[in-house]
Amino acid sequence: MAPSLRGALGAVGVTALQVNVDDGPVAAALRFGPGAPVTALVTAWTGGDPGAVVATVAAAAGEAEPHAYRVSERVRLDPAPVPDGERADVFAQVALLRRPASMTREQYLEYWLVHHTPIAIRTQGTVAYVQNVVEEALTPTSPPVAAIVEEHFPMAALTDPHAFYGSRGDDTELRRRTAELLASCARFGADQGLDLVPTSRYRWTL
Repeated sequence: MAPSLRGALGAVGVTALQVNVDDGPVAAALRFGPGAPVTALVTAWTGGDPGAVVATVAAAAGEAEPHAYRVSERVRLDPAPVPDGERADVFAQVALLRRPASMTREQYLEYWLVHHTPIAIRTQGTVAYVQNVVEEALTPTSPPVAAIVEEHFPMAALTDPHAFYGSRGDDTELRRRTAELLASCARFGADQGLDLVPTSRYRWTL
C-alpha cells in the first residue's frame, strides 16, 4: 500500500483495509450476477465517519460513483492470518445477497444467520466464513443488497467440486451436499439475484 494512501486512510479513522479482487489466480472460477460484473471489493474497518472513508477509497480507486455499504460483521470461521499485503493462499468467494420481497428483513436474517449458516459450513469445504449484514447504503447509486458473505476455500476448489464441497472424492456425498446446500439457499432467495465474485484476498493493518 502506498504511504500516501495509508496516511489518507489513517486520517479518516481506518484501522484495517482489505481488498478482494477478481484476478489471474482465480480466473478459472465460476462468476455471475444480475448486472455489471463486480470485479473488486474494498472493506475498511473504522470508528470514524464512513462517508469520509468512502470518499477516500473512491478517490484512490478513481471511482466517481462507488457502491458502498455500512455492515455489521460476524466471523463464523476465522480466516488464516497472512502478512500485510500478501495474497491469502485461498480461493475467496464473495457473494452479494438480495432479500426476496416475500420475506421481512427479520425473517431473512434469522434464516441466513441461524439456519443456513451451519448448513453452508457443513456442506462445503470452507476454511473461513465471514458474514456481513448490510445496515445501510452509503451512496445513492448503491443497489439494494441485504448481506455480503465471504467464504474461503482451498485453491483446488476453483476447478474441483469435491474440494469445493469437501466431499473427499465421493460422488454420492457430493450430490447430497450440493442438494442440501441449494435447497437451503432457495429458502431465503439466495438461489437467484446474487452476485458471485471469485477473488484473491489482501489485507493491511493500519
